[in-house]
Amino acid sequence: MELTLGPASGGAGRTVAVYRALRAAILDGRAPAGHRLPSTRALAADLGVSRGSVAGAYERLTAEGFLTARVGAGTFVTAGAPRPTAARRAIAGPLRPHPGWTLTPLPVSGEAPPPRHDFRTGIPDARLFPFDTWRRLVAAELRLGANGPGTYAEPSGHPALREAIARYLGYARSVHATAEDVVITNGAQHALDLIARVLLRPGDVAAVEEPGYPPARRLFTSLGVRVTGVPVDAEGLVVSALPDRARLVYVTPSHQFPLGRVMSPARRRELLEWAGSRSVAIVEDDYDSEFRFSARPLEPLCTLDRGGRVLYVGTFSKSMMPAMRTGFVLVPPGLRPAVVAARQVGDGHGQTAVQAALARFIDEGLFARHVRRAGRAYQDRHARVTAGLARIPALDVIPTAAGLHVAALLRPPYRSSAAILAAARRHGLALEELAAYSAAPDGAKQAGLVVGFGAVDPALIEEGLDLLGRLIA
Repeated sequence: MELTLGPASGGAGRTVAVYRALRAAILDGRAPAGHRLPSTRALAADLGVSRGSVAGAYERLTAEGFLTARVGAGTFVTAGAPRPTAARRAIAGPLRPHPGWTLTPLPVSGEAPPPRHDFRTGIPDARLFPFDTWRRLVAAELRLGANGPGTYAEPSGHPALREAIARYLGYARSVHATAEDVVITNGAQHALDLIARVLLRPGDVAAVEEPGYPPARRLFTSLGVRVTGVPVDAEGLVVSALPDRARLVYVTPSHQFPLGRVMSPARRRELLEWAGSRSVAIVEDDYDSEFRFSARPLEPLCTLDRGGRVLYVGTFSKSMMPAMRTGFVLVPPGLRPAVVAARQVGDGHGQTAVQAALARFIDEGLFARHVRRAGRAYQDRHARVTAGLARIPALDVIPTAAGLHVAALLRPPYRSSAAILAAARRHGLALEELAAYSAAPDGAKQAGLVVGFGAVDPALIEEGLDLLGRLIA
């Protein structure tokens, strides 16, 4: 807490100045309820006044109910200390975003206590993560002499982690990559931001799946890019519907988000040919390929790419936990210096100790072990959720064999899922409607539900789905 003393004269004047500074700090919230104040000796030395001046200010504030003195513990801001009716920080200033900025923050999964039946999407089960092992690895990297803690690191990421990711992609996804191809990011969204900044200018066209991943659409829109939704059918993105002016295509071919379908081999070849004939970049988001519950997945687009058109994006938010804030992008050689420079001017570099610990986590086989263990748990939940949804007559479950969610379409006469979701919330059941992932006009949106199973208590899956069935009936 920083205090600034106003003008004062003489000993009594200094006491008043300290009193006023402390009182202002309490009233405007800089010294919140329960905050422990420095000792009179320490604060006097910091402010350059006598200890008696500070002691006098403390005594006056205690008498007025602002402070409470505890013998042997110190002096604390009283929980019931007076607060002004209109805090200074609440006064609206003149600054506003530019007229083109229309985005506001969206709710996030961690801002409220989870509901009893938590079928929200995109949330892995933190109980499956080996925290003790991870803590040991991070602690080993957070020490003097490890990873040059007093220096600035490479913006492209810790070399050991880039090498570990390249090796992992080779045996897990059949992706041929070297450490030079890998740029470490703060998650997949950060990777999309870097790509868009070096490839797209305001007014350029980016094509995204419809329905699709809303954060990608919001990101492109925030940069002044014109975003066009392209329909998705049983084989994936409909290439024939792509706009001719598109400069970038964002796709999730291994597990389309949110429908869960896999892009067919023929459609993959068609997309690569289309992009090659028009000098278009393809961003392949392989967000949860670690968790598959059937045969080996199809090769990623970047493996089939022979023209250097594909940027392959991955994240550890689903396979480990969102708090990791670690992802990566495989960047073609011609874009690599620009993407690394964009990372550098944006935030310099990532958390070196965390990246070094993650490299060891991968190289020592601990990541693969965790994925196997978590995968078995998710496979069981996937089967139970799919079976539970299939028992609800009003739903058509879309087959899927990967990821942490299942989508289902509502049969007629349902044209919207809004009433179902409202009723579910009242009963402590959280899930999402398919329409939330679409930017189409309301009348053109598919009516359906998206049911996640990463965060749900396994013991409550059947109970929650039975409740959902009663609400839909």
